[in-house]
Amino acid sequence: MTTTRTDGRTERGNQTRRTILERAVAIASVEGLEGLSLGRLANELAISKSGVFALFGSKEELQLATVRTAIKIYIQHVVQPARDLPVGLARVWCLCRNWLTYSERRVFPGGCFFYSVSAEYDAREGKVHEAVARAHSSWFTLVEQTIDEAKVAGEVRVAVDAAQLAFELIALLEMANAESVLHDNFTCYGRAAAGALSRLRDAATNPLWQPDRP
Repeated sequence: MTTTRTDGRTERGNQTRRTILERAVAIASVEGLEGLSLGRLANELAISKSGVFALFGSKEELQLATVRTAIKIYIQHVVQPARDLPVGLARVWCLCRNWLTYSERRVFPGGCFFYSVSAEYDAREGKVHEAVARAHSSWFTLVEQTIDEAKVAGEVRVAVDAAQLAFELIALLEMANAESVLHDNFTCYGRAAAGALSRLRDAATNPLWQPDRP
């Protein structure tokens, strides 16, 4: 009986934590991580402030947990679908397409969560800056490694600088996100997709390469 009660309390606590973090990532994508507070989340979700404090302990821990939650959501929408494809240009393109879809569909209401919080924390120090910087670097590394794998598979020219191509692709994606958020104009996603495809064709060993679907 005691175990059953304990398991029930644990599950309720876990559900409350998930509810808080779902709201936290939405707020942070629009207002930044500094827009979060234990009191605000308690008020908005009708949860006692002491209960929120018991789950997170401090604003910094809340911010770090929010970043970790955003990473999981990002992987689910952008990274995981590409892992089902064999190495090659199709996987590189899938990452780009997934990113544009994730931003355009507003998985986070403020557009790309990491674009927003990277600008907020780029010149700061501390654990939150480090967590955001690691997430940002991991994305760049993933795109670069995926291009290198496509090179080994014989689909990308040996002379192509993978780091440079990754930089250019990500710049196109992030510009589309920034333009759409600032101007509420979504035509930029098509332009970014066209630009990314152009760069991938330039890098391809087969100049007639086309993705399986647009």
